[in-house]
Amino acid sequence: MSTPAREEYSRRQGHLEHRIAYWKNWERRLSVARLIAFGTTAVLIGAAYGPPDLPGAWIAPPAVGFALLLVSHDRVILRRRRAEHAADFYARGLSRIDGNWAGQGDAGEEFRDADHPFCDDLDIFGVGSLFEFLSNARTKAGRERLAEWLRSPADPIEIRARQAAVGELSPQLDLREDLAILGEDLESRLDPRAVSRWAHEDLLLVSRRGPVLLAALLSAGTTISGASWILAGTGPFPFAVAVLAQTAFALAWRRRVRTVIHQADRPVRDLALLRLLLERLEAEAFETPRLVQLQEGLGGGGPAPSLRIAQLDRLQRLLDARLNQFFVPIGALLLWGTQFAFAIERWREENGAAITRWIDSSAEFEALASLSGYAYENPRSVFPELGSEEDGPLFEAIALGHPLVHESENVLNDVSLNAETRALIVSGSNMSGKSTLLRSIGVNLILAQAGAPVRAGQMRISRLAVGASIRVNDSLQKGTSRFYAEILRLRAILDLAGGERKTIFLLDEILHGTNSHDRQRGAQGVIRSLLERDAIGLVTTHDLALTQIADEPELCVANVHFEDRVTDGRVEFDYHLRPGIVENSNALDLMRAIGLDV
Repeated sequence: MSTPAREEYSRRQGHLEHRIAYWKNWERRLSVARLIAFGTTAVLIGAAYGPPDLPGAWIAPPAVGFALLLVSHDRVILRRRRAEHAADFYARGLSRIDGNWAGQGDAGEEFRDADHPFCDDLDIFGVGSLFEFLSNARTKAGRERLAEWLRSPADPIEIRARQAAVGELSPQLDLREDLAILGEDLESRLDPRAVSRWAHEDLLLVSRRGPVLLAALLSAGTTISGASWILAGTGPFPFAVAVLAQTAFALAWRRRVRTVIHQADRPVRDLALLRLLLERLEAEAFETPRLVQLQEGLGGGGPAPSLRIAQLDRLQRLLDARLNQFFVPIGALLLWGTQFAFAIERWREENGAAITRWIDSSAEFEALASLSGYAYENPRSVFPELGSEEDGPLFEAIALGHPLVHESENVLNDVSLNAETRALIVSGSNMSGKSTLLRSIGVNLILAQAGAPVRAGQMRISRLAVGASIRVNDSLQKGTSRFYAEILRLRAILDLAGGERKTIFLLDEILHGTNSHDRQRGAQGVIRSLLERDAIGLVTTHDLALTQIADEPELCVANVHFEDRVTDGRVEFDYHLRPGIVENSNALDLMRAIGLDV
């Protein structure tokens, strides 16, 4: 199915493929030209020092040409790589639109937590997860911010701020492409925690004017006395005194200078990469309050972060000059390493407090850009309406579908949980759609409370904590059975419902690991306890005895079900939710369909 996003992605990807072919062609040409220039230079060098004894000046043109070709070749390679990264960005977008994205993106496996109240149950992280579907974040900080938003629902004020920001960023495809390209090196190299630690560590070289001025005076004295000795014949004594004074000063600060240089090396280079990302964000003109606030927060009222980081990058590159063997004597006379160590510490003192803010702001931009990409690629998704706390726990959705299921295969259903209907008991056959319904509700609620649009025609929600028991397994390492693991999860959901935030519970095949009598009594007890804590939710079951809880009007529980039919020995499902209790079971039909003699 063609959509505006798909057409635009395809158009841009086609253009980029032409650019990639163009730059590859130039790479081949420049490689040949480099080889010719190098060979010519080598031949002329040989000729200059042997027969026919050509003038040495003849070597200069091909040598200079070879150097220029080296620079040009590197630039062409950079442009080709950027075009490839951009083409990959659109290829990933097309795979999401076409429904074949699972396993091709960032699965966020490190964020998985089996003890979290809903992450594993709702496929928030892992291959084929919501995180993989959403994430275009390239930096570690951006990935962590998006994961945090998916794990921890925001309050309504924050949700509305994110919704407005996502709405503004959604059509800004050029910006999202640039963020993806600029983040390629950041993804593997930038460690936000290490940079923040460096920024906030105690200063080793305090920014007092005395030592800095003394270092400048000593290096000036050494240089002047040395020049006077050579040019004016003043003798070596003044130069020797200056060298001794300078050496004593350098030795006094040597340990701290070395520590500063060692500790700053990696963070400074990481910040140089972050500068590219910040520079791109600084160039945008935003309108929504959250984006304006983030952009203003980058500068903090002073010079732009990219300019400040560029200053630090220059200091580091000048400091690295001391590593050149031809510059070592000059560097020693000028106290080069000591003076630039002082300069880097002075920069850290002035800007260290802002570094965490720069990383946080860029991380939030990346998380918002990921949600914006989802909004752009799914134009039929809508932002939910947020009910007030006075409305009580609320989840109402019309034409609700699962965000991770391709639109062509999604069957939409209406779900309403409010003061009149606080819980739904969902009965139905195997594979009829019960678990998918729970996940559709849960995943859309996670999207909604992260600030993203949802896969529904309309949705109205209150602030809800999510507690799910859908994918609970036994554990050999923990020595727990499947049933024991489930009741531990139910205990955790009850505790969650007893907290300050209203809770929605999503319980799949509740207590099916025990006998029917204990299952009915235990399940009804759990549901009553949750409702007493003012929770709302859904429970799926094969045990129709559990549906009798709906006969107690004070609980405000309703029965709904999924149906199936058998046609020519095949079980068929329509996945539409209907009121009431299911009247048939397909277990035997399914077993017969795969050849079991039952």
